[in-house]
Formats: sequence, structure tokens, C-alpha cells
Amino acid sequence: MPRGNKELKVLITGGSGFLGSAIVEEFLSGNSILNVPELRIFDLKHSEHAGHPKVNFVKGNICDEALVSDACKDVDLVIHSAAIVDWGTKSKEEVLNINVGGTENVIKGCKENGVKNLIYTSSLDAIFGGKPLRNIDESIPYPEKHITVYCESKYLAEKKVLEEKGDDLNVVILRPSDIYGERDPYHIGSLIDMAKQGFYVRLGDGKSKCQHVYVRNMAHAHLLAAREMLNGNQSINGQVYFITDGPGSNFFKFFDKVVEGAGYRIWPKNLWLPRWFAYSIGSVSELMAVLARPVKKYNPKFSRFAVVYTCSDFTFTSDKARMEIGYIPKYSEEEALRMTIDYYKKEKEN
Repeated sequence: MPRGNKELKVLITGGSGFLGSAIVEEFLSGNSILNVPELRIFDLKHSEHAGHPKVNFVKGNICDEALVSDACKDVDLVIHSAAIVDWGTKSKEEVLNINVGGTENVIKGCKENGVKNLIYTSSLDAIFGGKPLRNIDESIPYPEKHITVYCESKYLAEKKVLEEKGDDLNVVILRPSDIYGERDPYHIGSLIDMAKQGFYVRLGDGKSKCQHVYVRNMAHAHLLAAREMLNGNQSINGQVYFITDGPGSNFFKFFDKVVEGAGYRIWPKNLWLPRWFAYSIGSVSELMAVLARPVKKYNPKFSRFAVVYTCSDFTFTSDKARMEIGYIPKYSEEEALRMTIDYYKKEKEN
């Protein structure tokens, strides 16, 4: 390692978010594979871990170049997980400023402060062009055109990171599959809201398959990559890794287990909206969100991207990550689902 372990410092951008908080928790857990005396969290939102003796919380915007550079001072490794997730309701400028401009700021901060290691949390969306992808691996090229500005932003950010690969900066990119778990801000809450309203619909025909990863397993993958980098493993410099828990399954059938397990009734029991019809609803839903933007900003429950994504096959494995950084899910699917369901059961009771 570049320093004695007593001085090791790691910066986590977006460390107050869904994934970022899980990464922090994995570092702080009693069975963590890395002992890091200082975790520096950089985020606009206050961190629930700010009071921990190992945590140094820095409030800041990823778009503020000076603040990002200052946060990078005197650290050994940066995990850049700060990003904006968008399904078509935010402006192109906002998405690119945060996801691409913010990544450029992190890279500059690393270079200005002599940080040697950078892990970038990307997304499968970087390689998604709207067509089915079956049993792919990391060698798949980027699509000629991306389906949304969010997909494009993750691609552009990846390119920026990979361009910096060299002796002065080691880089690794992690592409998670569909992340789920406790406090999931993207999927589970919306599905539970549908169940509460008494009319539960699914998109497609139930045959499409995608991959999932439990949020704490995704966090564990970050620690594994960090350990290899801090131990000087140059063979992973510039590498991209898919991270998933297991074989693909239908998006809705997978999350039905959480919704019903938490005690919510799914009715109608087997209503599926044809893809073409759901896509039309997504178009209208996005339009309504755009029209409402001057008064209220919100992400619609339906979007064209959500329809295409959940109705298309998108399957792969984490074999490369297993062989090169030792990734094996820390939590089994049974454990992950149990902990997720327990969380939403308690929420229901409260």
C-alpha cells in the first residue's frame, strides 16, 4: 500500500446516496476486508455516518471544481459514485454537467493532488442502445447511439476515466446490474406505491430477463477493487467489470417477491401491459413531467426508457470480476432478499 495502513485515506463521492452509503457501511463493518482509518465523504446531502470517528464528511457539489480538488487532498484512493440518475425528465445540460463534468472534476482533483487510484461507478446504461443484449461480456463495444442522455453521460464519463489510465493514475470501472436493497430509491418504492393504490401493472410479457445486484454486494465489489489497487495490482488498471449476483430474471417477477414479502397485495395478480402500449403511456408521462417542471420537478413512474429497459433482455456474468478482483457475492440472494423484505416490512408497520 502507498502508506502505512494507519494513515490510509479513501474519498467517496456521493457517499450519502443509496450505493454510496452502502460502500461506507462496508468499510465500517466489523468484517470489512479493508481497514481504512479515514473515510472522507463528499456529498451535498448530509451523511448518516458523519458522526462516526472514522468518517470525515465534506459537504459539496460535484460540479464545484475547487471543492472537489480540495476533497481529494491527501487521499490514497477515490471512489467516484456521485451521479444523477434520470429517466428523461431532467435537462440534458444538468445530466451532462453532473455525470460528465463532475467526473472531469474528480479526475482533475486526483491529478492535482497526486491521487494514484480511482474507481468509477458506472452503469450498464453506458453500453445500452435500446436493443436486447444477451450473454455479453466486457468486450462489447459501445453502441453507435444511446437511447437517453443519461446513458450517453455514463458512456462519456467512462471514456474520460479510461483516457486517464497510466502510470500516474490507476483506474477501474465497475458496471453494476440493477441495484436493489434497503432504501432503494429507484424501483421498490414505486412498485409498493402501485400495490398500495390497489392496481398493480407490469410491463411487457414477463419473458425478458435482466440482472440484479444487492446494494451491499455492489459495495463489496468496490472494496475488492480498492484492495487490489492499494496492493499495487497493475493488471486491473484500465479494466471494466460487470457486477451481478447471479443469472438473469424478469424485472417484475424478481421484485414481486419483495413487494409481496413485505406484506403488500398484488392485484390484479397477472396484469401485463404490452410493450407498445406501455411505451405510449411512458411518452405521455414524460410529457406531463416536462410540462410540470416550472412548478414541480419529479421523475414519472412511467418513462419510455423504463419500458424499453424492463422489456429487453440484458444478461451477462461477473466472471471477469471473479477472476481478476475476486468478486463473489458477500450476501446470498436469500440473505439479500430477506434483509430487503424485512426493511420494507418494518416500513409498512411504521
